[in-house]
Amino acid sequence: MFWHLFLSFLQIGAFSVGGGYAAMPLIRSQVVERFGWLTMDEFTNLITIAEMTPGPIAVNSATFVGLRLGGVPGAIIATFACILPSLVIVSLLAWAYEKYRSGRAMQAVLSLLRPVVVALIASAALAILQTALLTSDALSPESISIDWLNAALFVIALVLLRWKKLNPIIVMLCCGAVYMAAGLVTIT
Repeated sequence: MFWHLFLSFLQIGAFSVGGGYAAMPLIRSQVVERFGWLTMDEFTNLITIAEMTPGPIAVNSATFVGLRLGGVPGAIIATFACILPSLVIVSLLAWAYEKYRSGRAMQAVLSLLRPVVVALIASAALAILQTALLTSDALSPESISIDWLNAALFVIALVLLRWKKLNPIIVMLCCGAVYMAAGLVTIT
């Protein structure tokens, strides 16, 4: 299991070009789809926790999954595997960039990678949005409905973050308070 954990997060670390958000589809592919270490709901919770804690999402995710599967040794193995490719690749790229930064080939490679990174981020965002907004009945999985509270909170948070430029921590706390208040109203 430690070997699979190491190889999985080594791949995630090596191929998540564009940072943490670009790593989300790769993490989902390994952790949810390939090995079944987490369900999609657990993966969504993982991303939420990884986003709220300091540090890169991919590294936080590796630590969380490693800790869950193998305790502290699992966390160390997964985290090390996740950062190892970046450590090597960034060291080599820093050397190459310093040497060839004004060259046409370097500028062409950087321009080529931009749309791929945007596609990876969009893919991850759509998968998480689907999980957050759509619910299905356990007895009848084909009946999918919209979670209107989550949809409303999403739209409000998007407006507050994108157009009003509010602090993300304040927006998260307010949305959490509204969600808790709605849960209390539903219970009573």
